[in-house]
Amino acid sequence: MNKPNVRFACLQLLTTIDKDQAYSNLVLQKELETGNYSVKDKALLTEILYGTLQRKLSLDYYLEPFIKGKRVKGWVKWLLRLTLYQIVYLDKIPERAAIYEAVEIAKKRGNKAIAGFVNGVLRSIGREGLQSLEDIKDPVEKLATETSHPLWLVKRWIEQWGLEETEKMCHANLMAPVQTARVNLTKITREECLEQLKNEGFEVEESPLLPEAIRMLKGSIVKSTLFQKGYITIQDESSMLPAYALQVDLNQTILDACAAPGGKTTHIAEKLNNTGVVHSFDIHDHKVKLIEDNVKRLGLTNVQAGQGDSREIQSKFSNKYFDRILVDAPCSGFGVLKRKPEAKYEKLETDIRQLQTIQLEILNAVSPLLKDEGILVYSTCTIDMEENHGVVNSFLESHEEFMLDETLEERVPEAFRPLVKQGQLQLLPHTLNTDGFFVAAFRRR
Repeated sequence: MNKPNVRFACLQLLTTIDKDQAYSNLVLQKELETGNYSVKDKALLTEILYGTLQRKLSLDYYLEPFIKGKRVKGWVKWLLRLTLYQIVYLDKIPERAAIYEAVEIAKKRGNKAIAGFVNGVLRSIGREGLQSLEDIKDPVEKLATETSHPLWLVKRWIEQWGLEETEKMCHANLMAPVQTARVNLTKITREECLEQLKNEGFEVEESPLLPEAIRMLKGSIVKSTLFQKGYITIQDESSMLPAYALQVDLNQTILDACAAPGGKTTHIAEKLNNTGVVHSFDIHDHKVKLIEDNVKRLGLTNVQAGQGDSREIQSKFSNKYFDRILVDAPCSGFGVLKRKPEAKYEKLETDIRQLQTIQLEILNAVSPLLKDEGILVYSTCTIDMEENHGVVNSFLESHEEFMLDETLEERVPEAFRPLVKQGQLQLLPHTLNTDGFFVAAFRRR
């Protein structure tokens, strides 16, 4: 099998993400699994792909004087971006090598005229240098450009969180995410898991935040024997919090209303130790298959997965049927921009209002299904207050039978307890170096 060209592959992936609104983490994972890449090339492809996406607006600021007034095809602009990313942000790659590769790719994918244009732009940048960010006098606009976040989003975060926290969030979103996994404690202890992974050649360590979590320092965990056998699952540490918030006990009947791909469902099922039942739903058939695949790989027997819109779920169950309910709601995803940097360019402010409507519709639909004294957990992977605290307040205003559960602080692992306020926990991406995440726990009176 021929060795693939890293930069050509990166260009293909970037144009796919842009054109099809595909998830960067999924298209990259597929490419790494199917391409004949060395370990070094896998690292380089990952670096250039994520770096170019994360820095897109900054790169466009630098490119703008050199392509102003010119009609540039989409793929050509992505080629200029990924090349400029290497020149500006990667010290280990010589400028001439990056330019040579770009010109060769332009010839291969386009023609001599396009190759000449790409060469001219990049050589001009080399001669004339880049315009300085210091030329941007508005501090908010400068922060947005420097950290490559849409201006409307930075302004919104400053209104919600203040300038200092927003600066920290924006810079944190440019960092590589910590790769973490959850140990299936029904099959193996964390200590045994770490020992076996190290024996297989992986660099891993225990998470300081949760007793079932491990951190991966080097290597692709999905290639491990333990992953194939269902002893571990890839999951961020913050995403493990809902199972704690639910206060799971053996033999309970639990609803996971928006469950795909099944990370939280399987965590709950593991905490039930294969007793009780988790009813796990997703609106999309193909995503239900992801849940079923995860359940099968992990050897769990207490999950019933099915297709269904959680806003219409009352037709499937009688009132007060469930001991616990989790609504891990569809959201803007602004807490996971380290993993999916393209999301910050795709979302609009109007999307947030539409999402809030859906989030409330789901909570309203599932709430009658909870038993008295039962716990309902609402979680999102966003840091937007309107989607988080705003939804919580709106739900409480129309549901007198529910109150915030202030015992949440006692249930979450110790590292997260200082972040709990009145039954709600908000993680920002820089707080504990996890994803940004929100959890609220309600108890039915």
